[in-house]
Amino acid sequence: MANVVVYNMEGKEVGSLELNDAIFGAKINEHLVHMAVVQQLANKRQGTQKAKTRSEVRGGGRKPWRQKGTGHARQGSIRAPQWTGGGVVFAPVPRDYSFKLNKKEKRAALKSALTSRVNDNKFIVVDELKLDEIKTKKFQEILKNLKVDKALVVLGDNDQNVIMSARNIPKIKTALTSTINVYDILKYDTVVVTKAAVATIEEVYA
Repeated sequence: MANVVVYNMEGKEVGSLELNDAIFGAKINEHLVHMAVVQQLANKRQGTQKAKTRSEVRGGGRKPWRQKGTGHARQGSIRAPQWTGGGVVFAPVPRDYSFKLNKKEKRAALKSALTSRVNDNKFIVVDELKLDEIKTKKFQEILKNLKVDKALVVLGDNDQNVIMSARNIPKIKTALTSTINVYDILKYDTVVVTKAAVATIEEVYA
């Protein structure tokens, strides 16, 4: 089992924690990680783009000039794609980009992402994250103590003081154990986790 150092909010070592290899020492499956990221981004797409084809554009019901004898190229409608104001060829229509990923595949991808962060020493465990008030400056001091610049902060409970304090920091995102995902784990350089959050992750995903 992998051992990681546990820090306090001052950035000092206060112990160590043994991680469950079933989650934090899993075999990394790059294909599933890629599929999980693609799925998440695809599911975010609105798919509401629309342009009109030649059958939907107003006008153009009459042939603009006779077939022969004018010297012009033959034309059937002033709303054909080559005309200004004409329809669009293969115009985009509203569609749903989302697709399904099996639960086991999602879980394996999440384990792979977490394992990669542990292997890269980008997984920081904190004994607790507690603030008496909503104060962005105090939270920035904690990050400075941990030597973290861009991070996903995973909390064990819905502590509004911590969440609201971190909200205005550009490169920081907070998440609960129930909302962590592969995309966020890979997007942020470091994962900062409380001991309580690690215990919950091990309990849910083991």
